[in-house]
Amino acid sequence: MATVADQFIEVLRQAGVRRVYGVVGDSLNPVVDAVRRTDGIEWVHVRNEEAGAFAAAAEAQTTGRLAVCAGSCGPGNTHLIQGLYDAHRSGAPVLALASQIPSVQIGSGYFQETHPERLFVECSHYCETIVTPEQMPRILRTAIQHALGHGGVAVLTMPGDTAGRDAVAPAGEHDFLVTKGIVRPPPDQVAQLAGALNRARRVMLFCGSGVKDAHAEVMELAHRLLSPVGHALRGKEWIQYDNPFDVGMSGLLGYGACYEAMQAADLVLLLGTDFPYDPFLPGKNTIQVDDDPAKLGRRTPLDLAVHGDVGETLRLVMEQVEQKQDQSYLDDMLHRHTRALENVVSAYTRDIEKHIPIHPEYVASVLDDLAADDAIFTVDTGMCNVWAARYLTPNGRRRVMGSFVHGSMANALPHAIGAQYGAPGRQVVSLSGDGGLGMLLGELLTVRLHRVPVKIIVFNNASLGMVRLEMMVDGFPAFETDHEPVDFAAVAAAMGIESARVERPSDVRTLMERALASPGPYLLDIVTDPNALSIPPHITPQQVKGFALSAGKTVLTGGVGRMLDLARSNLRNIPRP
Repeated sequence: MATVADQFIEVLRQAGVRRVYGVVGDSLNPVVDAVRRTDGIEWVHVRNEEAGAFAAAAEAQTTGRLAVCAGSCGPGNTHLIQGLYDAHRSGAPVLALASQIPSVQIGSGYFQETHPERLFVECSHYCETIVTPEQMPRILRTAIQHALGHGGVAVLTMPGDTAGRDAVAPAGEHDFLVTKGIVRPPPDQVAQLAGALNRARRVMLFCGSGVKDAHAEVMELAHRLLSPVGHALRGKEWIQYDNPFDVGMSGLLGYGACYEAMQAADLVLLLGTDFPYDPFLPGKNTIQVDDDPAKLGRRTPLDLAVHGDVGETLRLVMEQVEQKQDQSYLDDMLHRHTRALENVVSAYTRDIEKHIPIHPEYVASVLDDLAADDAIFTVDTGMCNVWAARYLTPNGRRRVMGSFVHGSMANALPHAIGAQYGAPGRQVVSLSGDGGLGMLLGELLTVRLHRVPVKIIVFNNASLGMVRLEMMVDGFPAFETDHEPVDFAAVAAAMGIESARVERPSDVRTLMERALASPGPYLLDIVTDPNALSIPPHITPQQVKGFALSAGKTVLTGGVGRMLDLARSNLRNIPRP
């Protein structure tokens, strides 16, 4: 007879799950054995359950399907929490199994006892406990539908003895809702939006990840309104390519004229963005469009809140929007954007062949040039976010993933593992900081064990660069941000992973070509300049004072790769009504 664990895995297979990330352990044994005996699903052994949760998050974002991770009782499942927070805040459909101590021992202070049904509530849409066989498979299917339907995490707690008991009824069949409907805005909101757009003389469009399937609609509206188009970090990959209206990115990692365009506008239209840094927003003359009503107005006061899918909303409003004729605002912002990029691009072009340690900007620009047109980049939190934001050129096929909302360190390598499992035929590149890589260094063993062919580019500056920058902004001298250099290439080689260490700029391109061409995993350890830091396009007088107080460090604004060429091209081909 089938066990509860057998049914658990059977339902996962019905939901299209192909693997479970985790570390095997006592209370998980019935589930692990069910995986062993079931065709079409595999157990991916990781070195830390946190990495398993990160990997599941990246697989879910790569495929759009449910991904699964698991942790045994006590510390096994508590390790999951960072990766689950990241998945949940990124909207990745992930199911986590938090195995529990024997059911008769719950509440007795038993060995490794925790209460995961309490622990994971904040980072999930659904968090419940399966205690009896009768609850299966209905509770599991409910959890799966929460993850798929809402986009985020569902957690199930199940004691190991419950998993090993006999099932009481067949699992049956079930059709899961995967493709969600499109939110259509009310007609009165569409009419109000059109009226506001027609009345405003200078309209700026600011885009987030919610424009994923609406690139054409945003471009059409920008042409109709002669509007500059800026983006948040999560919107970059969906809106910056084929965009003659581009004025860059706002926020702490921003560049170009995005901030200026937003402040100079009569009306700012926020499209599918939950941009959290309200000091960068104008705080007035703002309209927001989002398919999640809970996000409307929570960052800035609104003149109008529009509840609808971005693409559907723009298709409807376009019928009522008049073509503007005055493009002086657009021309001005495109010129400002180009000048802003020209002022900083020289930071990584002067004496590149002589600059040791290597400019990280140069490394990122070479990677952008050599990586595949459909590459998936995973990016560590910190300065790697800056280099990815400023140098990786989107084209509608490339993907860039990171812990952009939760901001956890050490995400890039486990994200790369999950992304590679989700897209086995694509090139996956991890942009790892030495701090992030060191935090979950054991996942190099996961890469080796499963021969995951990810390419790991280590920006090795022996420093926590973003923390150093934060200290400088606040006027503090850098303290405990620097550490002894580590030869990560030697570490990888000792684990059986092909690797190379780069200390001279002249070797960057050749060795990166070799790394990207390798059929298996490859770690390229590049010694980069710890003093190459980045400042945002808008800083306060207090922050300027902070930099002045942190004398003795070289602060570079950082270049912007191919974006300068794109900006110059846009100036030559300014869209005309």
